[in-house]
Amino acid sequence: MPARPLPSPPRARSPLAIALALTATLAACERRIEEPEPVARERVVDPSALGATGGKAPAPKRCIRATPDKPARLLSPDQKIPDPTCPKDPSGPFTMRTGTVSFPEAGDASVSVEVAEKEAERTRGLMYRRRMLDDMGMIFVFAERENHQFWMHNTCIPLDMLFIDDDGLIVGIQENVPTMDDSTFEVGCPSKYVLEVNAGWTRKHGVRAGQKVKLEGI
Repeated sequence: MPARPLPSPPRARSPLAIALALTATLAACERRIEEPEPVARERVVDPSALGATGGKAPAPKRCIRATPDKPARLLSPDQKIPDPTCPKDPSGPFTMRTGTVSFPEAGDASVSVEVAEKEAERTRGLMYRRRMLDDMGMIFVFAERENHQFWMHNTCIPLDMLFIDDDGLIVGIQENVPTMDDSTFEVGCPSKYVLEVNAGWTRKHGVRAGQKVKLEGI
């Protein structure tokens, strides 16, 4: 048999070639890094959409429960005041400081109010009262703006409840709230104060949600 030629000895590779080959191998094995998501562009507001707001974005809409043309509840013509089932006051009324709430947008009507600012005062409220003068009321002062809920537990005279925000805006009114009623009454909007006056007082004086009040001594 003819003799086979011996294979040529391998050619030595330069250090540079070895380094390049190693880099290529590592690159092929490296885990792919995801491309970053595109950065969101800044939203541009069309100046013409701002209208008459003087170049400023429109303010968020306020939560106000509008006063209906006719009250949702009417007092019964034969309703007795105070309620005949009114329980006896177990301890006597609290002594509270007083202030004034006036209504510049309703012919400048006003009421003198007891200020219920302590927890015990707010809890008791107008319970057990058998009468209240027409120009009197009670205002409840709260630490936080919330959708406050009230009831008429042991409350013997019907009331109007005005829910007032921290800037004096009336955000809603519950009219003719019945006596001795453990139901919950609210307006669905946050408020800082709740003013209670005799039932029918607000409509009699033209007081409506959306008007502002002036608080003095409160």
